[in-house]
Amino acid sequence: MAGVAAMTQAGWSTQRIALALYPLGAGAAAVNVFFLSLIFSWVGGPVVSTGLSILLGALIGAPATWYFARHIRHLMDVADGTDAR
Repeated sequence: MAGVAAMTQAGWSTQRIALALYPLGAGAAAVNVFFLSLIFSWVGGPVVSTGLSILLGALIGAPATWYFARHIRHLMDVADGTDAR
């Protein structure tokens, strides 16, 4: 029941949501970087290695996950009727 009690009333903070979703965001960004390099290879560009794709995905995934977590927090506030906007 401790998990339920932690999520009542105020809910999770943006930071906690971002930390929980970061592995998914970084992984999605890494896959997209790799596929983008494959598309650029059609016009003569290099194909990015797996390691570089993971590194770039980790870098790109951080701000992307943060903004997505802010959006989720906003939706939670709207659902609770506590949205300040």
